[in-house]
Amino acid sequence: MSVSFVRNISDLEYCEAQGVFTQLIQQEDLDQYVSLTPKCLKPFEDVLDLAMVEAYEDQPSSYSAHLFLQQILYRINRFKLFWYDDLENYTNEDSVFLLSIRKKIETAWQSWEAQNIDISLLQGLDIEAALRERAAEDLNPELSQAGIFYRNDMSQVGYRQLLAIASLDGLVEASQLSRVIGGVGNEVQTMLTKILFEEYGGAKLERKHTSFFSAMLVELGMDPTPEAYFDIVPWEVLANINHSFTVSERKRYFLRYIGSLLYFEISVPAAFQHYKIAGERLGLSEKAIGYWDIHIKEDLRHGQWMLNEVALPLITRYPNIGWEMVMGYDQQRSLSTRASQAIAKSVQQTENA
Repeated sequence: MSVSFVRNISDLEYCEAQGVFTQLIQQEDLDQYVSLTPKCLKPFEDVLDLAMVEAYEDQPSSYSAHLFLQQILYRINRFKLFWYDDLENYTNEDSVFLLSIRKKIETAWQSWEAQNIDISLLQGLDIEAALRERAAEDLNPELSQAGIFYRNDMSQVGYRQLLAIASLDGLVEASQLSRVIGGVGNEVQTMLTKILFEEYGGAKLERKHTSFFSAMLVELGMDPTPEAYFDIVPWEVLANINHSFTVSERKRYFLRYIGSLLYFEISVPAAFQHYKIAGERLGLSEKAIGYWDIHIKEDLRHGQWMLNEVALPLITRYPNIGWEMVMGYDQQRSLSTRASQAIAKSVQQTENA
């Protein structure tokens, strides 16, 4: 569709387009359906094209447009995971139409995200020094305003909102890591597998990190069903999840994924410490804060493994493009910071409602 003028899309139009998309992915053979009845796409594609203008071209960009695009992208990306549900739900997982929509959104979105990345600067860095410096900063960061709020002021109402938003990723945690460890065996692959094995509780369901998150939800009387709170997740959080799909599903982005994972493992202990302290202040049980506690303990170790046993050896293996790990680290830091700010805003709005 060629957009010759700009108009704002209403929330109702976004909702209707989501409904059309839902009907499309539930078709028995989506590609055949699209081929035989191309007009059925127009209500969805018209909104999609306008949303991409509002999100990636207009200034300021539209929150609703970002949310719509990231929700659609997530609903396509989630086909990469297995949910132990009705197998008919995966009928269109390899749909050419869905892949084209994913590529369309992803290409525009990733270009928009990369606007402020200085590739020439990254290429000139001492890679090891750059990674060590960043890791040291994020292992012990300065206390943020959001961190102070969580520690000192967040109520149980806000804590429940925090869990609801975080559950979208927390209940399927480490799934992207599982996508990159197949292939030729070496020291790096072995260490990544070791980290995944610990994230998955050493093959014991009750020790799996997702089980700890589920236990937190149950303890607070919340719904532990995966994606139960999808509709309240800010677009910034969805973008963070979708970015992990982007860099983990493409082998060419492997180094960017490693940089991204390094940031996660390094930064999580400090971030989760705020939530643990908040839970303790609120007098919550061990089950209601256990997920934060196990992450703080294990990710302190995982961060050092990622740096010394994964990232640094990869500099030797890929000396000319090792800077891509720094790129992945910096981009993940930016995405995670933005997502964290969005979560804090949502929690505070819930507190004030």
